[in-house]
Amino acid sequence: MKEQLESIKQEALGRIVSADELKELQEIKVAYLGKKGSLTSVLRGMGKLSKEERPLIGELANQVREEITTALEEKGQKLEELALEKQLEEEAIDVTLPGRPVEVGGEHLLTKIVEEIEDLFIGMGYEVREGPEVETDYYNFEALNLPKGHPARDMQDTFYITNELLMRTHTSPVQARTMKEFDGDQSVKMICPGKVYRRDTDDATHSHQFTQIEGLYVGKDVRMSDLKGTLDQFAKKMFGKDREIRLRPSFFPFTEPSVEMDISCKVCNGQGCSVCKGTGWIEILGAGMVHPNVLEMAGYDPKEYTGFAFGMGPERIAMLKYGVNDIRQFYTNDKRFLEQYHNA
Repeated sequence: MKEQLESIKQEALGRIVSADELKELQEIKVAYLGKKGSLTSVLRGMGKLSKEERPLIGELANQVREEITTALEEKGQKLEELALEKQLEEEAIDVTLPGRPVEVGGEHLLTKIVEEIEDLFIGMGYEVREGPEVETDYYNFEALNLPKGHPARDMQDTFYITNELLMRTHTSPVQARTMKEFDGDQSVKMICPGKVYRRDTDDATHSHQFTQIEGLYVGKDVRMSDLKGTLDQFAKKMFGKDREIRLRPSFFPFTEPSVEMDISCKVCNGQGCSVCKGTGWIEILGAGMVHPNVLEMAGYDPKEYTGFAFGMGPERIAMLKYGVNDIRQFYTNDKRFLEQYHNA
């Protein structure tokens, strides 16, 4: 049995020396040291040996196992080192080569416009507020002096989810929620930017989903002249100090009196051209004094508090300011369009 153990050792060590893959080493280990391996088979025959031979053969078998195991570990380590060197050589990077250029993105044009408007009104003491896009019928309509059955609701083209839940058609519900939160005993000065939704056919000037920024100022002795001064300041900051504004009578259920605001055409400076359709003016937003009913429903005493509200569309402002002729370009993610305004 000694000769058999020595033969197994020499054979195993020889195969280990010539092995050049880790997978081959594993096969050698199984062949000699596994449950069905050569060394294990020899050890199973130890029961036939005499009591005197068993300890000697057992000691020799352990030495053989230890030598084979040590040889496997040493060769395995060498093969791993060689594999790592080969991998590093194959994956070597030439640091002298020029790097691949990384394209740096920029803010979306609408984001720029919204943030510019926010900064302008924050500078005038306004707070930026947000509200849910899935809104209740009460805050979207009833709290804004649009009771159920009011004909002006038809103008909104609403996406209804249930009889009482809908996709908000304007950001005015945020104004109603804020006034309700203040419980009629303190002033409100806020703007509320956000997405709104209306059933509309998408074309160059219309979209079923667009952005609005609405503003509200409620306090004691707030007058129409305050509204005009605020809008004049807004127009000059957004479109240039030479821009003039005019207010035309209009109708909105939640304001009384209501006005549409026009700015003088920057293309022709008010002389009349194709952009302003020969009038010299371009409509930009709607506004008015907060209706007493709206104040009362929010908990404010209309005899003590007054206020004004206005609403504008950032898409329209961007189109006028940068000469964009199709609202759909804001939402198509066309890099050729977006890259034009990275440094706008």
